[in-house]
Amino acid sequence: MANEVYTATTVSNPKAPFWLGPASEHLDMLRFGLKMLEVLLSLVAFVLEETVSTCLSCSPLYFFEFVSCTAFLFTALLLFLLSTTLYSRVGISCWPKVDFLYTLLIAGLFLIASGVFAANNGKTTVETVAVVFGFLAMLAFILDVVFFLKVKGNPFQGTKAPPTTNGAVPPPEAEKLNGDANGKA
Repeated sequence: MANEVYTATTVSNPKAPFWLGPASEHLDMLRFGLKMLEVLLSLVAFVLEETVSTCLSCSPLYFFEFVSCTAFLFTALLLFLLSTTLYSRVGISCWPKVDFLYTLLIAGLFLIASGVFAANNGKTTVETVAVVFGFLAMLAFILDVVFFLKVKGNPFQGTKAPPTTNGAVPPPEAEKLNGDANGKA
């Protein structure tokens, strides 16, 4: 008899997370594909850089290594978090800001690292191809930023809060909700 009175209080989620696909409001299919491309290009740039056997000026090589490895690891982590429901368990409430700033920062770092490494390397084939993949990764990150702004807008431009009244009493409503003009229901 108790089963007839009480109904289930939970409803199944038709947008349940799935493996390797966007499961949250923070990542749509286009940006999911871009994040996958960023991970892949960063990984290829890092692996190519690791195959360089000798360097004339090693500082640009090491900076490129740092940027490509950081981009690969953190973008893979961000992709994993945003394509599952784990983002809700991390304790960060401003995912759009984190995603936007991170992507913009890595795009800038890839621009600097690829430019410096292109200018100061031994001109071997591996170094040249690594630089190309660095610039391709930078383009993928820039495209991600552009699509983020196009779809979601600037994450730092929040909705405008209603004006404060400083304790003043708001004016009474001009129109009654129920009844006619005389106040009768």
